[in-house]
Amino acid sequence: MKYLEIAQTDLHVSNIIMGCMRLNSLSPVDAQKLIGTAMEQGVNMFDHADIYGGGNCEELFAEAIGMNPGIREKIVLQSKCAIRDGYFDFSEDYILHSVDQILKRLKTDYLDILLLHRPDPLMEPEEVAEAFDHLYSCGKVRYFGVSNQNPMQMELLQKYVGHKLIVNQLQMSVVHTPVFDSGLAVNMHIDQSIDRTGSIYEYSRLKEITLQAWSPFQKGYFEGPFFHDHERYGKLNQEINCLAEKYGVSNTAIAVAWLTRVPSNIQVILGTTNPQHFKEGCDGSEIPLTRKEWFGLYAAAGNMIP
Repeated sequence: MKYLEIAQTDLHVSNIIMGCMRLNSLSPVDAQKLIGTAMEQGVNMFDHADIYGGGNCEELFAEAIGMNPGIREKIVLQSKCAIRDGYFDFSEDYILHSVDQILKRLKTDYLDILLLHRPDPLMEPEEVAEAFDHLYSCGKVRYFGVSNQNPMQMELLQKYVGHKLIVNQLQMSVVHTPVFDSGLAVNMHIDQSIDRTGSIYEYSRLKEITLQAWSPFQKGYFEGPFFHDHERYGKLNQEINCLAEKYGVSNTAIAVAWLTRVPSNIQVILGTTNPQHFKEGCDGSEIPLTRKEWFGLYAAAGNMIP
């Protein structure tokens, strides 16, 4: 397992994160087995959100891991807030209330990282700043970040928030590559040249913001894994399978390795509830794909390399 230091923090984290969005689909015994598998693979970071299972995923996690001070000091806990029933809410009152409930469900006194979950166009950044200051000063949250935001949204927040935004969580996979596409097709009259992210990849490297990739096997917006779509991604799957054979790993490991090969130290969130699949994904933590292999997969996914 590869580890990294999140810039401007003291957090030493695995580049694979266990995503807990579907944890409540498991029994307590199976949840315990999944978490145990993750920790056996060297994973020390766990991603939550207040909306996952209506909070039940956090409760089940705390129960399954047997949360206590000894366990807590060995793991890095991250959770998110701001998605409500049909709208987003960055208000100070909601952020503070949400964090209190998250801590209660996780049976912990603090979060290592709190992320704002999707942008809120009605945001008053001064309110966010006050909420963050309060959470930090009373020891409830150590560090802060965002999810699914572009550079200007982050700049607006950072103008008012005194705490460094250290993380941005984005959808990324070998078949969902907007963070790279326009940079590889600059100044060309093709769809790939359209900047859909505000150059978030380059911005994050400049600002030392750690990117976290969610849905690393999904095509589109929760349209299913591309591994099963041989009609659209037949060539890609063929290339992945060849590399899996070369490196002696599963196809999921190669899909993970495509992301971990990026030099900005992307963390990959694995949300599977199958312990074996989770273990296979972890094998991609340190696979040293060559440049030719990385670009070959990018092209096989249907992208153009000028």
